[in-house]
Formats: sequence, structure tokens, C-alpha cells
Amino acid sequence: MVQKSNLDIAYELVLKKKAPVEFNKLWQEVSQIQGFSEEEANAKIGKFYTNLSLDGRFITLGENTWDLRERYVFEKVHIDMNDVYRDVEEEADEDLESEDEDREKDYDEDLDSDEEAEDEEDRNHDSEEDYDEEY
Repeated sequence: MVQKSNLDIAYELVLKKKAPVEFNKLWQEVSQIQGFSEEEANAKIGKFYTNLSLDGRFITLGENTWDLRERYVFEKVHIDMNDVYRDVEEEADEDLESEDEDREKDYDEDLDSDEEAEDEEDRNHDSEEDYDEEY
């Protein structure tokens, strides 16, 4: 008897269900069919998730729900990478602007504290001169 892979079993399960499946429920069923103990299932779940993500037969629909790619038209599951890059660039620009604002604020605070220190130094120097003149 040839043992099926976890992904092949997952494919058959999702195909039979004819509907999207929540990841944990899918893994529970695959583990049960494979006869994994709880420890084995816990040790293999990460690899299964990674393999499921990389297997072209499956797509994630968000909320950790998976379905078969063949059930969806390209436009419905296709992610325009230009949109992704644009979002990443916008986030990076916002981060840079925020960092620039923080640096400018820190610089202004440093200038203010330098001016305060100079004023304090001038007051101390003036009071020393007043003291010397009195004696």
C-alpha cells in the first residue's frame, strides 16, 4: 500500500467538501487519516502549513481559510504585485517622513536645551562677575 502525502489527502478532503476549509480543521482531518499522535501532529503542523502555502493547488482566502485554486478564476485570486509594491513604498515613505519628523523634533529639542544651557551659563557668569565686583 502506497501512503499518500499530507497534501494529497488535504486536496482530496477539500475537493470532497466543495467549499473552503479552515486550516486547523483540515489539519485535524489529515492528521486523523494519517494516524498521527497528538505529538506527531503538533510537530508536523508547521511543515504542513508551509507546504500548503507553496502548493499551487491551494489558495488562502484569508482568515486562515483554504480552498482549491481550480475553483476560482484568475482575476478573483490574482494579486497585482504593483499594488503590493505601491503599498510597501507608501508605508516606507510614511516611515521615512515619521523618522524625519522625529529627528527634526529631537534637533529642535537639542537646540532648545543648548540655548537654555547657554542662558544658564551666562547667568552664572554674570553672577560671578557681580560677586567679584562686590569684593
